[in-house]
Amino acid sequence: MTATAPDPVAARLEEGAFLLIDKPRGPSSHQVTAWARDLLGVTVAGHAGTLDPNVSGLLWIGVGPALKLLPLVLEFPKRYIASAVLHGEVADRDLARVIAEFTGPIYQTPPVRSAVKRERRVRTVHRFRLLERDGSHLLWDVVADSGTYIRTLAVDVGEALGVGAHMEELRRVSTGPFDEHGAVPLTALADAVATRAAGDPGPLLALVHPIAEVWREFPSIVVKDGAASALAHGAGLASGGILSIPRPFAEGAHVALVSSTGELVATGRARHDSRAATSVPHGWVVDATRVFVDPERFPPLWKRPRGPTEPTPPASGG
Repeated sequence: MTATAPDPVAARLEEGAFLLIDKPRGPSSHQVTAWARDLLGVTVAGHAGTLDPNVSGLLWIGVGPALKLLPLVLEFPKRYIASAVLHGEVADRDLARVIAEFTGPIYQTPPVRSAVKRERRVRTVHRFRLLERDGSHLLWDVVADSGTYIRTLAVDVGEALGVGAHMEELRRVSTGPFDEHGAVPLTALADAVATRAAGDPGPLLALVHPIAEVWREFPSIVVKDGAASALAHGAGLASGGILSIPRPFAEGAHVALVSSTGELVATGRARHDSRAATSVPHGWVVDATRVFVDPERFPPLWKRPRGPTEPTPPASGG
């Protein structure tokens, strides 16, 4: 009797994986995520960055342990192509001046129909370019922090120009290193699922990305075996547990905590920058925020302190 070949798609989903879906205009991000979840046959899925129903473009969808990476994905800036309409006559020089004023840190209040609390907050617009202009119709290329409302940006630009404006159409073309060229429509996902059911998992495996593609975009710390065990059980990372730091990071940065064999153990927030991390005498260097491994695979390598009434164990013979 021949053994059943392992299913590489099932193994990747169990480890945690993500999809890059090209969301169409019409359905909500939540609905698209639910369709992807059902096609994959998993119980839980989530998306990073909500697109309004009438907005299209790249939607990052995580399944399994990849959901723990949502805080990292939300740190990526997002790029949009937006079509906006001015409500009055504006000279080119005035438009260029106001676009420059809205490049950099800006204040925004989420729109009334947003899913978050309406509090004024600061977001950074990293790039704001006018691609084309046809009278009152504008085509913009905008790269901004996650959580920036491009529709609100269009309204604010119109108010600054004194004529008013609104956004006509919007498409998200990238989230950090992931762009629309790697995204697929739900029909392509459905076709890949059907091909897998017919015995060929290859097309679906190509669409289900491993979580390493996300965490490798962030600074990492390679930790000693004892530290990996402690992290797996919910502890933070002390300087003595550091094996190496492949690239520098700043205080407060999200970092990936990786075992000596290259496995993601946890992610965390750095209390110190990379230059000071190896010389901190006391306390945690990194606060672990998400654990990605089964603690049972990492038995404790430290000894439990004896209570005041516990006898001293006999010394082992040699």
